[in-house]
Amino acid sequence: MTNKFIKIHPADNVFVALTDLPTGETIEYHGTNLTLVNEIPAKHKFVERTMQPGDTIYMYGVVVGKATEVIPAGGAIGTHNVKHEAASFTTRTENGNWKMPDVARWRNKTFLGFHRPDGQVGTANYWIVVPLVFCENRNVNVIKQAFEEELGFSKYNAYKSYVRELVQLHQQGNSEKIEQVILPTTQPTQHGPLFAQIDGIKFLTHEGGCGGTRQDSEALCGLIAGYMHNPNVAGATVLSLGCQNAQPAILKKKLAERAGEFKKPFILLEQQKEGTENELLMQAIRQTFLALAEANKQERKPAPLSKLVVGLECGGSDGFSGISANPAIGHTSDLLVALGGSSILSEFPELCGVEQELINRAVDDATANRFSTLMRAYSNAAKAVGSGFDMNPSPGNIKDGLITDAMKSAGAAKKGGTSPIVAVLDYPEYRTQPGLNLLCTPGNDVESTTALAGAGCNIILFTTGLGTPTGNPITPVIKLSSNTRLAQKMPDLIDVDCGPVITGEKTIEQAGEDILEYIIEVASGRIKAKAQQLHQDDFIPWKRGVSL
Repeated sequence: MTNKFIKIHPADNVFVALTDLPTGETIEYHGTNLTLVNEIPAKHKFVERTMQPGDTIYMYGVVVGKATEVIPAGGAIGTHNVKHEAASFTTRTENGNWKMPDVARWRNKTFLGFHRPDGQVGTANYWIVVPLVFCENRNVNVIKQAFEEELGFSKYNAYKSYVRELVQLHQQGNSEKIEQVILPTTQPTQHGPLFAQIDGIKFLTHEGGCGGTRQDSEALCGLIAGYMHNPNVAGATVLSLGCQNAQPAILKKKLAERAGEFKKPFILLEQQKEGTENELLMQAIRQTFLALAEANKQERKPAPLSKLVVGLECGGSDGFSGISANPAIGHTSDLLVALGGSSILSEFPELCGVEQELINRAVDDATANRFSTLMRAYSNAAKAVGSGFDMNPSPGNIKDGLITDAMKSAGAAKKGGTSPIVAVLDYPEYRTQPGLNLLCTPGNDVESTTALAGAGCNIILFTTGLGTPTGNPITPVIKLSSNTRLAQKMPDLIDVDCGPVITGEKTIEQAGEDILEYIIEVASGRIKAKAQQLHQDDFIPWKRGVSL
């Protein structure tokens, strides 16, 4: 490692430790020496000059906090001496022309995807089974048990074999040997899936559809419609009870809003019409099986990179996320936009403090004003229940250097690169314009990734500094670590290591280019993302209450 610390922006008055720095170490910056008065763990920050109570803390060139006590030059900052503070925002001002990156090397590149009748292209070919109301969750799970293993889509469960051996030892009276049993390292021979062109059947259970507000049910229908319209989905089986708030008519309306004439196979069964549970399940299984046979006839074909729609997400962030992984995928986003593709940046509570920059990047006043309106409404809703964006950082974030929401947000916003913002989507709207879109979602990882897939993403980039075991049922989620230590500690979760940006082995631009190449491989089905391999199929619809 060549550098032990970094000042991210010339206007900043704090440095970030890139490695553990001991008390008393003297560092030199632009001809000035600074002696550390505290031990500064890697990822944490120390001030450039003495700060008085009320002085503003700057990082990434923006306001991220305010000193609550005297902090000597070279002193560490933390929740004990800094509180959240964010800059206000106003109307859009012109921000000059975007400097588009050179994308000549990718102009003629393609990925192998599934071409849908509406012109979208999928990076996978899934069938989904989803209820309109939680009352049907049990039936969905019965279908899941019936289908997955018999059709060859189930993941080998080594833990079942582990438990089986424990049971045998217990029955044999050899309980003293239980401590010696280890997890099997080899898998028995399994037959491949019956339908080779289908990547899987995904079963999306949830707790909505009735009770709550009518708006909750409307939003749920819109989200389910987004999943059905997503290019990674070949078709859907939808189970309705019949009397719930989330009516089939609402779902069909939401489908029409997104797709016009919906041309994919769509099986809709209502239990209160079908009669017995057995009749419902037999109908669902029979019709789904026949539809799967048809969907299996589709094959991957070349598609331009402009057909990629990439979600930009972070979770379990640390003090390196905004320096390595986030700006790296931000550059990837810029490359895709320059190629005519799309990216979607979500998590509105984690854009607190950088609103003005994003407002200025909007293509027109209407787009800027919609973002401002949604941000203010979200912030006010949080305050109305005694919370606020300042409560967003988790204990893990704080422990690893992200001590205020504005600090976390300034690094999180780097995922959006520098390209113009062409549209602002309210949950659960669907993307229609190429370029960088903003999507109003919570900062909650799974609620946000769930929304990104519902907005049409056919790939999601997910950065993490601490490690987050999550994925999505229909959209490949590529996990990127902010540091090499995490990539080595959790190789089963991490696809791409952005740690070389911290050590100086790669530039942000080089890392972003490598990520684009990796996306092409995953989008073509040549590489399975770790989240896909682990069957991390998390699905949590956002009920439009306060979730940070």
